[in-house]
Amino acid sequence: MFQRLIKTLFISSFLIASTSCSLNGKDPKPASPDGEPRFGKVNIQYTDTTLPATKQLIYRLDTFYKRQISAGFNGSVLIGYKGKVLYERYFGLSQKESGAQWSPQTQSQLASTSKTLTSGAILLLKDKGLLDLDDPVMKYLTNFPYPDITIRMLLNHRSGLPDYIKFVGKPIGKMFYSNDDILSIFATKKPKLNFTPNTKFTYSNSNFAMLASVVESISGMKFDYFMRRFVFTPLGMDCTFVFNPEKDMECTTSFCYNNNWALEPNMHFDGVMGDKGIYSSVRDLYKWDQALYSGKLIKQSTLEEAFKPYSFEKPGVKNYGLGWRMLNYPDGVKIIYHNGWWHGNNTCFYRFIQDNFTIIVLGNKFNKSIYRQPQQIYNIVMGVADKSTELDTEE
Repeated sequence: MFQRLIKTLFISSFLIASTSCSLNGKDPKPASPDGEPRFGKVNIQYTDTTLPATKQLIYRLDTFYKRQISAGFNGSVLIGYKGKVLYERYFGLSQKESGAQWSPQTQSQLASTSKTLTSGAILLLKDKGLLDLDDPVMKYLTNFPYPDITIRMLLNHRSGLPDYIKFVGKPIGKMFYSNDDILSIFATKKPKLNFTPNTKFTYSNSNFAMLASVVESISGMKFDYFMRRFVFTPLGMDCTFVFNPEKDMECTTSFCYNNNWALEPNMHFDGVMGDKGIYSSVRDLYKWDQALYSGKLIKQSTLEEAFKPYSFEKPGVKNYGLGWRMLNYPDGVKIIYHNGWWHGNNTCFYRFIQDNFTIIVLGNKFNKSIYRQPQQIYNIVMGVADKSTELDTEE
């Protein structure tokens, strides 16, 4: 049944700084209808599960997940093929304290998988002609102290910026850092770069925190409002939002736990967005996945830039594009993906783009074995026992 895995967004005008985008988190004044994107919402379709072969496959997946639950998995999974949902399940508790169960409406912290959406925001601005990927970052963030670092280098983790999570201490006089705070720390302290820009790859959360600030600088909007207006709402991603730790969590939002069900509290970096901080559901992530095939959200030529490798200092199939990890196999198979881990949340988002085959796994109770699930699902769906195509098993 399954094969071997082998335009422009219309944003007529962004609201610039004069749109009263305040720093207190309030939405700016709504734009006129002419400023709205003109592509439609993504409607989810489902595979015909009455077919004998499909029934057998679903039985095998259900059997697999019974074992995962016994091993501690708590979360949701969605598998899509050729634009239709093949398998969708919800397991366990989204909020242990209230007894709330995981459901299609449960919103879970995407952790680093948020980077794919932050990248999407930058690529939208690029397609609109509001930035060039090879522009220096300081063109948009005037107090950014590194003149040789470009937007592209932030996207592909070749900037050399040290990871703020590893060297910034707790804030004084406040509970949470903001993106403005992190930018200010880099501007004033000017920490030494880990290497000369564009000479090697090193994954750093600082890159995507800066990209969120670039979005704000260009659009004149707060990052959360921009994402809602130009990505989430147009695509119908109704269960997706950018987290604000100073607001109350919704009843449909999953809490995160360690592997012993102890609640993982918010901490001082939870106010920084772009590198993490987006909450979503498996259905909404599938809408994001499917929107990227249409060419209406982001130009196909721009996606080709995003989905190509940029780092060749080390041999191997693993590489990084513009906000996406990837596996490039000698036989031409390319897998675009991103995992995530923040507090007790583990996420997997795998896109076998040559076959429109997608695996999405979200968990809110720490369980590192989640990262092995895509490989096991791949073997089940493809009917293979070997690992001729080996997926990544780490965040």
